Amino acid sequence: MIPKATSDFFYQLPNHRIALYPLNKRDESKLLIYKDDVIKDVSFKELPSFLTKNNLLIFNKTKVVNARLIFQKNKTSPIEVFCIEPVAPTTEISLALMQKNNVIWKCLIGGARKWKEGKLEIKNQNTVLKASREAFIDGLFHIAFEWDNPDLCFSDILEIFGNVPLPPYIKRGAETTDKERYQTVYASVSGSVAAPTAGLHFTQKLIDEINQKKECHCRTAYVTLHVSAGTFKPLTTDIKEHHMHPEHISVDRLTLKKIKEQLNNGHITAIGTTSLRTLESLYWLGVQLEKNVKPELVGQFQPYNEPSDMSAFDAVDLLEKYMNDCNINELHAISRLMIIPGYSFKIVDELITNFHQPNSTLLALVSAFIGESWKKVYTHALENDYRFLSYGDGCYFSRVKLSSNQ
Repeated sequence: MIPKATSDFFYQLPNHRIALYPLNKRDESKLLIYKDDVIKDVSFKELPSFLTKNNLLIFNKTKVVNARLIFQKNKTSPIEVFCIEPVAPTTEISLALMQKNNVIWKCLIGGARKWKEGKLEIKNQNTVLKASREAFIDGLFHIAFEWDNPDLCFSDILEIFGNVPLPPYIKRGAETTDKERYQTVYASVSGSVAAPTAGLHFTQKLIDEINQKKECHCRTAYVTLHVSAGTFKPLTTDIKEHHMHPEHISVDRLTLKKIKEQLNNGHITAIGTTSLRTLESLYWLGVQLEKNVKPELVGQFQPYNEPSDMSAFDAVDLLEKYMNDCNINELHAISRLMIIPGYSFKIVDELITNFHQPNSTLLALVSAFIGESWKKVYTHALENDYRFLSYGDGCYFSRVKLSSNQ
């Protein structure tokens, strides 16, 4: 059953609690640990000492692209074009970024009223980038980009002309330091227009410590979910009316094998809500295979409209066999999975994440994960000087099991 009200996901977030800048050192942010109804306040660099033993930590290795392009209509009229996802000649993000000469992307436009017709352009000594409006569909502009340097792909164009796509609640322009800090240290697959922010706290030294700490018996692995701008879209009054943007996910065969091994032998911790949604999406792709449906798309309300008692091990095992039979090393799919209270978690036992906006799908996910206790956790954080949102502090949650089948 899908709940209707969104009032349960609201709290008062004062503007001064929103972190506008990251700390000088990634792992010196605070970490709120909530397990067994007990709250602990520690430093993020202490995480290895508090990890549940025999744990597989799953990170999202997506890389943020410089998705904000600033065109100048005239001397006083800047127009911002925010690239969301590709339309043509391919909808696959990794392929679209490698496209040369021209592409069409769905975009948000700041100052759209100033741009009635004609082409916009920006240039440097290497190329001229031109943009033209093609269509307006479902609240997004379809923008055709073209450039005259055949040696440059669209990824190069964004690197040359684009700006770091800081979230709308960070009320400042992107600065040089954001190019490094609004990116995880392990980011390697370009495609996101927002960072998987739980990962921003990790240094390579911290990841190495987790892997090397023998008494912890922890391992790490990586999946990919390319974060869309839909992550910032607030919930509407009726959850059924909320539209989850499709996001590209992928997992390789080795990681899938690690996940399957862990399901019978320990805990799985998602680093961020994007990793969690990827892992839970894998389960529902496995369920589709059992029904002889090709694993390509997880629907927004699939778990609620078509619940399944299939074990997580069997679902992942079906995916592994499918990859072996198709001789593919990496599984690619689209997920629109929406996780709200009432969702039965299948794969993830623990979650490391940041503090999220009121009335957001991310907070709804946290509410599904730890129940009404999120209110106590967030009240504690507000009363103890935690920093909120993308550049803020972190939380480490153990899942509240609501029923015997979770």
